[in-house]
Amino acid sequence: MAEVVQIEVPARPEYLALVRLLVASATATAPLFADERLDDLRLVISEACTNAMEAQQRASADGRPEQPIRVRCVVDPEKVELEIRDHGGGFDPSVLRQHPPVSDPARLDHERGLGITLMRMLADELEFDPVPGGTVVRLTILALPPAGAA
Repeated sequence: MAEVVQIEVPARPEYLALVRLLVASATATAPLFADERLDDLRLVISEACTNAMEAQQRASADGRPEQPIRVRCVVDPEKVELEIRDHGGGFDPSVLRQHPPVSDPARLDHERGLGITLMRMLADELEFDPVPGGTVVRLTILALPPAGAA
């Protein structure tokens, strides 16, 4: 049976550790999750929340009222589904600036922009959904990597 944990936090970086702790603690109840998948989960939730917080901060700087980000975590014995919702005005992931692949040494010339690439590499499913006034990011992390995955 799946368990659902939700939290709303201010769009400030000092709350990232709280979100990571909550999601990791909730996931620890699923015995099939290997330590490496928990590490992937922590990194993915950090990147997704950082992007949401930055989007919300940009929106607040433009005069919109500050609103929290919402994180929803559904823990199932075989997977974790994450949903991160911001009120940052939304974005189109298809127009993101392309960087060299992570394995290319030229990638070191770019200090930012790795978050979505990491999420795509580590999550088994990733989608960005525009919603009125913001974005919802949905990620799925399987307890064990798919057969044949390295």
